[in-house]
Amino acid sequence: MKTALLGPQQRGEALARMAEQELDVLVVGGGVVGAGTALDAATRGLLTGVVEARDWASGTSSRSSKLIHGGLRYLEMLDFALVREALKERGLLTQRLAPHLVKPVPFLYPLTHHGWERLYAGSGVALYDAMGLSSGHSRGLPGHRHLTRRKALRVAPCLRKDALVGALQYYDAQMDDARYVATLVRTAASYGALAANRARVVGFLREGERVVGARVQDVEQGGEYEVLARQVVNATGVWTDETQALVGERGQFHVRASKGIHLVVPRDRIHSTTGLILRTEKSVLFVIPWGRHWIVGTTDTDWDLDKAHPAASSADIDYLLEHVNSVLAVPLSRDDVQGVYAGLRPLLAGESEATSQLSREHIVAHPVPGLVVVAGGKYTTYRVMAKDAVDAAVHGLDRGVARCCTDEVPLAGADGYHAVWNARARIAAEAGLHVARIEHLLNRYGSLITELLDLIAADPTLGEPLAAADDYLRAEVVYAASHEGARHLDDVLTRRTRISIETFDRGTLSAREVAELVAPVLGWDQEHLEREVTHYEKRVEAERESQRQPDDLTADAARLGAPDIVPL
Repeated sequence: MKTALLGPQQRGEALARMAEQELDVLVVGGGVVGAGTALDAATRGLLTGVVEARDWASGTSSRSSKLIHGGLRYLEMLDFALVREALKERGLLTQRLAPHLVKPVPFLYPLTHHGWERLYAGSGVALYDAMGLSSGHSRGLPGHRHLTRRKALRVAPCLRKDALVGALQYYDAQMDDARYVATLVRTAASYGALAANRARVVGFLREGERVVGARVQDVEQGGEYEVLARQVVNATGVWTDETQALVGERGQFHVRASKGIHLVVPRDRIHSTTGLILRTEKSVLFVIPWGRHWIVGTTDTDWDLDKAHPAASSADIDYLLEHVNSVLAVPLSRDDVQGVYAGLRPLLAGESEATSQLSREHIVAHPVPGLVVVAGGKYTTYRVMAKDAVDAAVHGLDRGVARCCTDEVPLAGADGYHAVWNARARIAAEAGLHVARIEHLLNRYGSLITELLDLIAADPTLGEPLAAADDYLRAEVVYAASHEGARHLDDVLTRRTRISIETFDRGTLSAREVAELVAPVLGWDQEHLEREVTHYEKRVEAERESQRQPDDLTADAARLGAPDIVPL
């Protein structure tokens, strides 16, 4: 099967085709749940379209902790069903669906009390591993182990000796969340789904009480399309209530936003061969390996301000630094922070006032004929959410449709990945690249690496690293625009790569080089190029200013000082 492209031409064609024919399913929202829903519907043989108002994964799905996990702390809440479901999905992703994107990662849990805590926490981790094995898909992750304090300090010398009396080590998995979503969309398109980002739903089409489609505005090229669909799926995450309001009906449930922020620090600032998981008074804190960096997060606070650009305040940053420094022998300072990002979790509103206690489970509803709403959940279980949403849509189609098969559909780049990985030394020699570069590409593109190597063969300068972000090759930037749906400089620096959080300059030193590389692909003239660079620099400065503010209100006001490159 040929992998679909998400270039400018394909985007335009997708919008035109959506307007020309009645779809079986139109998915609104291009985060992980929307992309997963599009893939599920397309692989059942349904004529499917998916639209996203901004960029793929530009909301919650690019700003997570980047973990695929069962939710160890939900065991303590006795939510066994949620943990079992998530562990099954973790196994599927690491073993079958996306082994090139989802990788095992170790975590160390420091014990601070003798005796009872090791028994209590150890029993929980043992149950966690057992539930993973019972799902039949955890063979790729090592089991947990108990460590003395001496052994724990050997694998994590960064810890203060008085911060632990021993430790437990266990495994979960991680991925690049935004890259995963872009790959999901490409996979869905390969199975026939019509996909368009920067395409905003501005209203729903009605026949009596029934929803029969949506009015879709092309925010890039202008114009508005009427897209007819027998079923519409609202998968807009924290924007669920706003999207639902376009129908003119009261929703059956509400989604509440919880802000979580993360810090990115250089790998050499925390001396450890394993990630860390620490208890806080409200939740847990992760220190997660991330290439040449660590991700430290997260917070969990109510947010009712701008949803497009949630802002991290100075208080948020201080909170994370204070808690991680409580166990580090060499504390982190503000100067160590390379990047900061904030995201919003879509939580089903309940009785609890504390967002950390709101439900991480999902819900699917059919509020009016022709419309399905899916909300809540967690990244790890996106495929289950998508299945449930399409099942509900199929019920409304009132015809026989194949059952969900996405548990057997590898994502683009997964087929042949292990064989290509085994041949990485030969591929490196043939391409004239260091084997470390080939490994980097394989862990981002899997077997699709051949498409990038073809670009380099046609233009050897694309095999060179970016001058101010040498983790990435110039070819990756071009590929982001030609194959992966990037439409703007921000899309490339923030989501197709992670330069915006992985460099101290937040990508400003790479902005012009990247803009010059994508300009021919996206048809930019010099004026457009300059506008993109200027906008990105203003966006970074607005984010920096917001992170100097004392609270959410002032941080939000500062971040809104840089409007979107394409106003909605």
